[in-house]
Amino acid sequence: MTTEAVWRGGSLGDHAHAVLAPNPGPMTLDGTNTWVLHVPGDDCAVVVDPGPLHEGHLQAVLRYVEEHGARVVLTLITHWHHDHTESLERWGQLVDAPVRGGGYGRTLVDEERIDLESLRIRVLATPGHTADSVSFHLPDADVLVTGDTVLGRGTTVVAHPDGALGPYLASLDRLHAVATERPTALAPAHGPTHTDAGAIIAAYRQHRLERLDQVRAALAAGDVDAPDVAQAVVERVYADVPRNVWPAAKASVEAQLAYLAV
Repeated sequence: MTTEAVWRGGSLGDHAHAVLAPNPGPMTLDGTNTWVLHVPGDDCAVVVDPGPLHEGHLQAVLRYVEEHGARVVLTLITHWHHDHTESLERWGQLVDAPVRGGGYGRTLVDEERIDLESLRIRVLATPGHTADSVSFHLPDADVLVTGDTVLGRGTTVVAHPDGALGPYLASLDRLHAVATERPTALAPAHGPTHTDAGAIIAAYRQHRLERLDQVRAALAAGDVDAPDVAQAVVERVYADVPRNVWPAAKASVEAQLAYLAV
């Protein structure tokens, strides 16, 4: 399910290329992947998640687009988090193209089709990590751009109250169904790509259910009776997780407790 290989960005087939932003960290892994979607020979390109406000990164994205004889005609956002959207004001000064998603521009609609020259994009509502999370399916390239719903390494955070476990599990089921119709590759917002998205998504779901069982067991054991139940559960269930990510783990536990109606 995980890999420790260093990820520096790169292409996934002919239609998707990740430009890695220089914002590594416990939550962003190697950094934010800004995805450029472009069919060779076409004039238009779509950029997904311009990322943090870093001039060098934005220029690298534009340079990749220009080197491939294209121009940015649309910017898509997978969700509102700042490591995906912080640069939008500056990006708008560099690129004359509409922005959609994450609360910007015209709302993305589930099952909407975006057709730009030879590029076809299918919009999938995949709430859970955040309420507004969306993924993008490239049916002609067999690629799933999943934002933070499925990462390329480790697991994502479902942070209560914006994140919710019930919708998240349903989103994983939906993505798995898409990814197993045909062999499909994973293009995450953080971490490396994978050629078998279906396997990664299945492992994600299994891990989430295992964590949920651990929370149930901790509650049943009766030793987490404390003023802060979520923190007590974190200390028991997430003892194997570095303490610098315990705040995120606690937010996930709060989502698990809400799912269990505790």
